[in-house]
Amino acid sequence: MERVPVLDEPLKNLLGAATAKVMAEHLDLRTVGDLLHHYPRRYAERGELTALADLPLDEHVTVVAQVADARVLTFNKGGRGKGQRLEVTITDGSGRMQLVFFGRGVHFHQKELLPGRRGMFAGKVGVFNRKLQLTHPEYKLLDAESSDETVKAFANELLPIYPACKQLESWTIEQSVSIALDSLAATGWAGLADPLPPALREGRGLTELPEALQKVHRPRTKADIEDARERLKWDEAFVLQVALARRRYADTQLPAVARRPTPGGLLDAFDAKLPFTLTDGQKKVTKEIFDDLATEHPMHRLLQGEVGSGKTMVALRAMLAVVDAGGQAAMLAPTEVLAQQHHRSVTEMMGELAEGGMLGGAEHATKVVLLTGSMGTAARRQALLDLVTGEAGIVIGTHALIEDKVQFHDLGLVVVDEQHRFGVEQRDALRGKGKQPPHLLVMTATPIPRTVAMTVFGDLETSVLDQLPAGRSPIASHVVPAADKPHFLTRAWERVREEVENGHQAYVVCPRIGDDEDEKKAKQKASPEDEAEKRPPLAVLEVAEKLRSGPLAGLRVEVLHGRMHPDDKDDVMRRFAAGEVDVLVATTVIEVGVNVPNATAMVIMDADRFGVSQLHQLRGRVGRGSAPGLCLLVSEMPEASPARQRLTAVASTLDGFELSRIDLEQRREGDVLGQAQSGVRSSLRMLTVIDDEEVITAAREEATAVVLADPDLSDHPELRTALDALLDKEREDFLEKG
Repeated sequence: MERVPVLDEPLKNLLGAATAKVMAEHLDLRTVGDLLHHYPRRYAERGELTALADLPLDEHVTVVAQVADARVLTFNKGGRGKGQRLEVTITDGSGRMQLVFFGRGVHFHQKELLPGRRGMFAGKVGVFNRKLQLTHPEYKLLDAESSDETVKAFANELLPIYPACKQLESWTIEQSVSIALDSLAATGWAGLADPLPPALREGRGLTELPEALQKVHRPRTKADIEDARERLKWDEAFVLQVALARRRYADTQLPAVARRPTPGGLLDAFDAKLPFTLTDGQKKVTKEIFDDLATEHPMHRLLQGEVGSGKTMVALRAMLAVVDAGGQAAMLAPTEVLAQQHHRSVTEMMGELAEGGMLGGAEHATKVVLLTGSMGTAARRQALLDLVTGEAGIVIGTHALIEDKVQFHDLGLVVVDEQHRFGVEQRDALRGKGKQPPHLLVMTATPIPRTVAMTVFGDLETSVLDQLPAGRSPIASHVVPAADKPHFLTRAWERVREEVENGHQAYVVCPRIGDDEDEKKAKQKASPEDEAEKRPPLAVLEVAEKLRSGPLAGLRVEVLHGRMHPDDKDDVMRRFAAGEVDVLVATTVIEVGVNVPNATAMVIMDADRFGVSQLHQLRGRVGRGSAPGLCLLVSEMPEASPARQRLTAVASTLDGFELSRIDLEQRREGDVLGQAQSGVRSSLRMLTVIDDEEVITAAREEATAVVLADPDLSDHPELRTALDALLDKEREDFLEKG
C-alpha cells in the first residue's frame, strides 16, 4: 500500500530548497512528517526564566535569560598582536552563564546586549575556567524594544524550544513548523493517517491526531501540552509494539526442534559431580530456559547477571541438555582471550565428561572443541570435522564460528556472551547454520541501553541472576574529583601503595595509549580551540612514567595495551597473574576475560571518558578473590556536569540493570529498531523507555491483541501505513534478524 502523501511530502516543496537542505543535512528532517514529529524539547513561558543550572554540557541549547552585564577584554594572540573578546553574563534568577564573542562583531554585539535586555540565546554549552559558557551564540531579543513583529511572534504564552543545531536555531524551526501546520489545516488535514484504531483511541480517551499536533507545537496552556504528549506517546508505543508483536507472532510460527534433557544422560552425570549446589537464582533461571527449550519455536532469551554470578554454569547446563537431546550447542565469545577462558573453565567443570571419544572419557561424554582464528591448520581441520560429524556436542569460539566453511551436524542452541560486542548480522549468520532455527540465549553482565529498551518493550524474554556468588568480595567505588580536590588524588596513590604493601596488586586504566600513532590521531582530531581549552585524554605510557618516578616510585609498574606484540602482552599478563608485577597501567584491553584474584584496587583515570557499561565491566576485574575490592574513578569534570553525575551513579551501585537504566536516562534509547547503539538516532521522539513503562506495557497488550486477531493488519490500513513509515528496509531486516 502506498504511504500517505501528506506527511511524505518533501520539505523543499513547502519551505524552499535552501532551508530543506539544512534541515536534511543537520537534523535529518526530510519530509513534512519528519518536521511535525520534531517536537519541542521544552517550553519557555513569558516572564518565566529558564533554569541555567541544569544545562547539559556539549549539547546545543536555547535559553531564555536576561543580560546582567557585558565587558570588552583585550588579550594577546600569541605573537600575532592583540585581540578583543566580549564577555556577557546572562542570568535567569537562579543561575548565571557567560556568552563569549570574539573578532570584528564584538562592538556590534556590545551595543545590542545591554544590561536588562532579555532574549533567546542559542548555542553549544561549553566549559571555560570551570564555568559554563556559550561561544558566539545566536540570539533574538524579546523585550519591548524589539520590533512589533518579533514581540507578536513570541506573544504566545508558551514558547516552544526545539532541539536545534548551530545552522538552524529553535525559532527558525518554529517558523517552519507553523508553515507546515497552516498548510495542513488549509486542506482540513486531508490524507492524514491515524495509526490508532478508533476503538483504542476512544476507549483510552486520547486526543485526535490533528489536534495533538496543533497542541504540541502551539500550546495555549500546559494542559494542551499534556494532552498532546499523552496521545503522541501512544502513537510511538503502539506502532512500535505492533512491529514487535508481529515479530513475536512470526517467531511462534517458526519451527524449532524441542530439546528436552534425557534422564540419566550427560546433564545428570554433570550435576552428580558438582561440588556445590546451585543457588536459588540459578535454579529459577534454569527452569525458565529449560521450559523455553522444550517448545517447538525458537527461544529468544536474555540472561543478565553480574560478573561471576554463575551465568556460565547456567549456560553450560542448557548446552548439556541440548546435547542430551541429540543436538549441538555453540558459544560465541567476543575475543580469543575470552573464548579460551570459557573453553578452559567448561572443560575443567566437565572433567572426563568433556572427553567424548577419548581414552578415559566417561560413558555419557561429548567432545568440547575450541575454534578461533589463530588456531593452527591441523587443530582447526580436526575441530571442523568434529562439528560436521556431530562428534563435538559443544563448540566455543570467536567470529571464526561464523565463517562459511563451519558446518554443524545439528545445531540446537546458540549462546552469545557479551551480546553488545556482536553485530546482529554475526548472530544471525550463526543461527543460520542450524537445519531449523536454533534456540538463542544471550548473556550479558551489563545490558547496554538498546538491550534494556528491547527488554522493556518485551521483545526479549529476560532472566536475571542477581545474587553475588559465594566467595566474591564486595567492591567499594568512589569518585576522585582531581581538579576540585587534588589531595584526593594524592590519597588515591597512597591507597594503591597500601594495597601493594598488604600483598595485593592494582590496575591503573587510561583512555589512551600515548605512542606516536596515538599522538598523530589526537592532533588530527583537535581544533585550535580544543588545544587551548581541552587537554587530550590521559595516556598509559605517560601515566606509567609519572607513577614510576613519582607517587608509586619503587613499585614494579608495567604497561599493557592493544598495540603491543602479542608475545609481550602475554608475558606481561602472565607475570601480573603470577604476582611479579605490582601495578598494571593499561587501556581497556583488561575489560573482559582477565581474572587475577589478587588484584584488589583499580584507579580509572579520566573516568568520565568511559561509558557506564565499560566502567562497570572494568570494575569487575577487582574483588575477584577473598579480599574486598576498591575502584577509584578519577575525573576533572565539574561537579554539576552530567559526566560527574554519571560517575556518582556508577559509584553508588553494583547492579548492572540499575546502571543500564541510568545510562538510558542519560543517553536515550538508541534507535530501538536500528543499529545505532546510542541516542543520536532514536526512533523515539516523545516516549522515554524509563519514564513511560506503563504506556509501553499497555500498548504491548493492545498491540498483541490486534496482531493475534489480524496478523497481516488487513483491517488496519492506516496502522500498516504508519508501520511502513517506521520500518524502513534496514530496520525491517534488523527486526527480522533480531
